[in-house]
Amino acid sequence: MKWRSVLLWIISILLMMAMAVYQRTTGPSYPKDAEYQYKNATIHISLPTSADNDADARVIIPDSLGHLKGYYTFRKLNSGEAWTKYQMHREEDGLIATLPAQPAAGKLEYKIYIKTDGEAISLREDPVVIRFKGPVPVFILVPHILFMFLAMVFSMRTGFEAIFRGEKTFRLAGFTIIFLLLGGLILGPLVQYHAFGELWAGWPFGKDLTDNKTAIAFIFWLIAWFKLRKDPKNRFWPILASVVLLAIYLIPHSMFGSELDYSTGEVATGK
Repeated sequence: MKWRSVLLWIISILLMMAMAVYQRTTGPSYPKDAEYQYKNATIHISLPTSADNDADARVIIPDSLGHLKGYYTFRKLNSGEAWTKYQMHREEDGLIATLPAQPAAGKLEYKIYIKTDGEAISLREDPVVIRFKGPVPVFILVPHILFMFLAMVFSMRTGFEAIFRGEKTFRLAGFTIIFLLLGGLILGPLVQYHAFGELWAGWPFGKDLTDNKTAIAFIFWLIAWFKLRKDPKNRFWPILASVVLLAIYLIPHSMFGSELDYSTGEVATGK
């Protein structure tokens, strides 16, 4: 029925949107929350964990009233270096900490200290890790994101079509594969190449979780498509493939990604 098809499309889109928010907020590139107290008010701050390496990274501590002073310390992650300390400088909207740009996949760990009543307070107990990456052209990044979201929508919709014994399962599965191929296996490696200098860092060359889970999802959907080609009424494989893709999207994005080894100058994965 037409109303059921529309409803299933709406549910599929809502699931995609929920997964997009989940992926964004659980991955290691999502900013870290911090806060401090000032005159019985709680000030919330976001500390960046990802930055393009075409410029130094800026950490901004909002302070329009000009009551704050502060400093920051940083060092290269896993390098054994001593912490370097710098005073934060003031601009119109607040205090600024400047972290020097690193080679692609290079990581710094940093801590921000502020002074409100003469006492220096760390915004977070643990250091924040920020990873640098090369800028990715918009004409590659935007289609990559769009196709991956469409792959999720069509995957869910295909699974629902199989559950309700619809007649469009095979055709919907074909669109799912096309979007996964374009977004995950063609544009995905191009994004990674611009960001970290590697086209493919998954198995068998590395342990990059994003690459590996994309490959797994594509394999399951490819099998489902071939099964449907032989038997358009097959329900098991499209349902399984849609569940696998949903489970994969529950894994935070960019986990076990690329990391520069400062001792060798090589980029490793699985960190």
